[in-house]
Amino acid sequence: MGIAGDIALILVAALFGGIVAQRLGLPLILGYILAGVIVGPNTGGPTVGDAHEIELLAEIGIALLLFAIGLHFPLSELKPVRKIALLGTPIQMLLTIGFGYGVGRLLLGLDTIEAIWLGALFSLSSTAVVLKTLSERGVLGTLSGRVTIGMLVAQDVAIVPLLILLPELANLGEGLPRLGIALLEAGLFIAVMAVFGTRVFPSLMARVARWNSRELFLISVVATGLGVGYATYLTGLSFAFGAFVAGLVLSRSEYSYQALSDIAPLRDVFSMLFFVSVGMLLDPVFLWRQAPIVLAVVLLVFVGKGIVFAGIARTFGYGNIIPFALGLGLFQVGEFSFLLARLGVEEGALSQGTYSIALTTAVVTMAVTPIAARGAPLLYGMWRQRFPAAPLENIELPETGLEDHVVVVGYGRVGHFVARMIGGLDRPFVVVDAYPGRVDEAKHEKVPIVFGDATAEPVLEAAGVREARLVVLTVPDPVVSRLVVERVRAMNPEVRIVARSTSVEHLEDLSRLGVYEAVQPELEAGLELGRQALLRLGIGAGEVQRFSDRVRRELYAPLTSDGDGNRILHGMRRASEVIETDWVEVPEGCPLADREIGELDIRARTGASVVAVVRDEDVTANPGPGFELAGGDLLAVLGTPEQRAAFSDLLIAPGQPR
Repeated sequence: MGIAGDIALILVAALFGGIVAQRLGLPLILGYILAGVIVGPNTGGPTVGDAHEIELLAEIGIALLLFAIGLHFPLSELKPVRKIALLGTPIQMLLTIGFGYGVGRLLLGLDTIEAIWLGALFSLSSTAVVLKTLSERGVLGTLSGRVTIGMLVAQDVAIVPLLILLPELANLGEGLPRLGIALLEAGLFIAVMAVFGTRVFPSLMARVARWNSRELFLISVVATGLGVGYATYLTGLSFAFGAFVAGLVLSRSEYSYQALSDIAPLRDVFSMLFFVSVGMLLDPVFLWRQAPIVLAVVLLVFVGKGIVFAGIARTFGYGNIIPFALGLGLFQVGEFSFLLARLGVEEGALSQGTYSIALTTAVVTMAVTPIAARGAPLLYGMWRQRFPAAPLENIELPETGLEDHVVVVGYGRVGHFVARMIGGLDRPFVVVDAYPGRVDEAKHEKVPIVFGDATAEPVLEAAGVREARLVVLTVPDPVVSRLVVERVRAMNPEVRIVARSTSVEHLEDLSRLGVYEAVQPELEAGLELGRQALLRLGIGAGEVQRFSDRVRRELYAPLTSDGDGNRILHGMRRASEVIETDWVEVPEGCPLADREIGELDIRARTGASVVAVVRDEDVTANPGPGFELAGGDLLAVLGTPEQRAAFSDLLIAPGQPR
């Protein structure tokens, strides 16, 4: 059946490989790579007829994956990490090329040119594997995730000068002019994309959307991503790089979320083809015969490249888990190294033996990346236990010390907003952050801050956690937040903790650690959008509030699970189900209008209590007996369902239909 039969065979093998990986609790990537080994040309049994055709389809998977990542990560998200991406990545690549040169010369006995080629192969990481791993772990939006993506993007751009310069190693004078032309082409392409993304694409998508055709919208999105990628390929740049830039530019469009949603299934299928194609390149016989050499090279790459990435992160001021996340997440040899390796063989710079070793090293390091990345939290925890000290710098702390105050961990966008709210109410607070740029910002704004790693006990001690009334945890990284909660609980078991959550799994983790209050920003944004939509549909404010409260309770259910050790939480949840607040509007001309609360004797007649009144833009909390109600007031009524029902009866005038 040709390629149709090959795709059918790959899909079936990938399904079984994915099921095995899922049952074993391993990332799906490993299941796909295993499927590739099984259906590849180097093993017995069912075999793909034309592996090269599958590799070409896999390139579409890489392009769609990068296009989707570009849509998901607007340029503003990468701006904070531009320094390490633009400066740190070239340094990392040069150091890794030098490291690979040493491995080639000392271990493999290669000549100078071939050793430099080997170092260049080692210098690139796998964008596809790393992004898939980050996505499965739910850490794409964390600071470590953004740093990782920024460095991967810079590496993908660097493939262009590598493709030009490496074949010209014997005569760099001829290669430099070509490099200059390529850089001009890249700059021109980005400028054209910026105009296209802000002027042409929005109007094009608006017209397609007005036709109300889901198929045409999907095709237009895919055609945009792959079409731009193909255009960059024709100009001598990377196909995948063009797709990524297209996604980044188009992420500013109002249609970016719908586009991301529509291409997600297509992206997953084609990216699966890429991982299967990686497995097809693995030769178990070669791996067995050359096991000592391959194992030595893999270990050297794992350790050497990991140390380089961790060192770059620390050099550019990133602490906490980020050096560990980068070292254990970016150590692998990437898919673009296959392109370089094939070019090296064609140019006669790489021997077939070196090519096979490099290829096998790439596949093995890709395969173990998801497992290694999971070890970052464990290694970071062990490091903090061994070296708990952290640099301390106290700024604008009160001379009288801290007591009954709020500790805000993290001074990013969320932490900045929380600190401003607390400071606006003249409540004592202190911020903890280990990012130098944020510390400088706090200095400028005269915000009390402790510079240091919040997972270290001395830093929390300096922030006065033992005397704190509340700890607000704004950092998005689940690992860092878990470590901070553990340290805070050990130092002050009674302190209240309000934490930021990134996923349902993170909510469950926080619940096990005894955090009773957690906020998931995406969830809250969705709730507020839903509230506004219902209000615009003419549904009463009280009904909207009751509905949103019920949805919020369901979504935050992991914090009130009935597991062992959660009896108190269970009791709190049962109480909230029995006693809750209804929002009720006082109709014009009803028996409660224009009368004082004390005169109405609401508590004695119904058992319910009016705990707040909203009138126009004014809010009155806990109104007294002399407060006069008016038509149009929105009342917060606290009580059991029966008590609230009795209060609702008071709103109905005699003879008025219920």
